[in-house]
Amino acid sequence: MRLVMEKSSDSPAEHIDGPVAVVIVAAGRGERAGQSDGPKQYRSIGGRTVIARTLDAFLTHPDIGPIVVAVHADDEALFRAAAGEAGERVMVVHGGATRQDSTRLGLLALQEKSPGAVLIHDGARPFVDTETIDRIILAIDAEHGAVPALPVSDTLKKEAPDGTVSETVPRAGLHAAQTPQGFPFGPIFAAHQKAFEAGVADFTDDAAIAESAGIPVRIVPGSPDNLKLTWARDIAMADQRLTESRSAFPDVRTGNGYDVHSFEPGNSVMLCGVAIPHHQKLSGHSDADVGLHALTDALLATCGAGDIGTHFPPSDPQWKGAASRIFVEHAATIVRAKGGRIANADITLICEAPRIGPHRDAMTEALVNMLGIDRSRISVKATTNEKLGFIGREEGIAAIATATVVYPGELPE
Repeated sequence: MRLVMEKSSDSPAEHIDGPVAVVIVAAGRGERAGQSDGPKQYRSIGGRTVIARTLDAFLTHPDIGPIVVAVHADDEALFRAAAGEAGERVMVVHGGATRQDSTRLGLLALQEKSPGAVLIHDGARPFVDTETIDRIILAIDAEHGAVPALPVSDTLKKEAPDGTVSETVPRAGLHAAQTPQGFPFGPIFAAHQKAFEAGVADFTDDAAIAESAGIPVRIVPGSPDNLKLTWARDIAMADQRLTESRSAFPDVRTGNGYDVHSFEPGNSVMLCGVAIPHHQKLSGHSDADVGLHALTDALLATCGAGDIGTHFPPSDPQWKGAASRIFVEHAATIVRAKGGRIANADITLICEAPRIGPHRDAMTEALVNMLGIDRSRISVKATTNEKLGFIGREEGIAAIATATVVYPGELPE
């Protein structure tokens, strides 16, 4: 092996004839990490699963093509749940009894894609970065593979049969290998097939298989952050690291909503879930609760889920006269399904009449029941339009709503 540094290129994959594919090996049971919470690749760190973070590193890389994930035959449903939307963008195969065989099965599934190169990565290495992937791709060519590695910094001791030190191993030139390890696709697939047919199943990584088949493997700089989560302590420390990062850059989102309804003859106005006696009512397909309609749009805006018309079309007769609390509760359910926590809801009602102050407590209580949050996180305010415009002429009421929701994970860079 020899050390290779970065070369200048607009795209690391320009020199590769065919797409750069990926095999992510995630079929292990993770006994060393403990089984109480399931296999380690499906555990949560910083609010997201390990496998979801691993997939993101490759799905967001511009030079990566098809991706295959090898999972345990019993874990396909677990993988789908843990990977979320990312799981729909990759191929899934059932792994074998060993990591080596799982990799071979992943390579076999990629044959029809005719990749020029393939990166093979451990599913439990969620911190691989774009720069490491770039260095691997740059170092691959038709004859050479590449492995990211770090120089060994600890003094190495060889143990004698009696448990004593038999010798100190010189560490000069020694490196600790990481993944992804990259290779020209045809040669590495052939090397795996050859090992399989020969019944040899004790290779510790894919670079060792490549070496056994005479494929030269270059060493490129790895990353100290590219850790493999092996023990329960590794997972706990990764969760702490990401949680601290998330607390510094939390994913806080704010949505705004605006709605307006005109008056028509009636005897009460429905505002923020409370019927207020009045000599007119608001005109609309539902109960025309302008405050709740604005709040519904604000909540949906925090997760890009459209607006009230997307979910409750005014042309649909089933919503004629419907209580608008249904719309707010539906939006809150969507927010929570995406992991969001509603931090604050603020509604401003703009009207000359009726008076809002005497009903503010009842409105707040109604919103507490709809949103399931503390009343201190809800604000209902009112203002007039100083007799200006259609509101000043008492032709209708408008509402502005703002919702703040905190979602899991950290704010993307």
